[in-house]
Amino acid sequence: MKKLIAPLLVLLAGCAGIPEGVTPVAGFEAERYLGVWHEIARLDHSFERGLTGVTAEYSARSDGGLDVVNRGYDAASGKWKEVRGRAYFTGPRDVGRLKVSFFRPFYGGYNIVELDREGYSYSLVCGPNRSYLWILARTPDLPAAVKERLAARAAELGFDAAALVYPGPAAKP
Repeated sequence: MKKLIAPLLVLLAGCAGIPEGVTPVAGFEAERYLGVWHEIARLDHSFERGLTGVTAEYSARSDGGLDVVNRGYDAASGKWKEVRGRAYFTGPRDVGRLKVSFFRPFYGGYNIVELDREGYSYSLVCGPNRSYLWILARTPDLPAAVKERLAARAAELGFDAAALVYPGPAAKP
């Protein structure tokens, strides 16, 4: 039994990792990160495919973690979809590296690799590997120059920036 459990635990722990050569931001202030973030761009995945007007809202938990609520509009069904999760720091709170779960006990990496330090108005976030990437902002859009700079930074880090999807606002009828 131990031979089966040990590899599974290693595999699950690896899901909360960070891609090789990618470093999370230091000097991170969780309190300033709280609130609503709009998804400007993403590497597409089945769990978000077709969604527009996507937001993530972060709030403090009493246990030191964060509550996460992700919402997006699905034009095909004409309905908003929502999922709730929890996030916890995987090290010091001043480093933008967390693990997040929407389906406990499974956690994935949430790594803030670029951040507007002055106003916390945009961020570049990746998952445990180079298949997961998001550009987030406090507003539903960003100036083109900022989007281009963040996409270029993603490419420098080895992400397929050409595959980024820009979902835009909710496509309501």
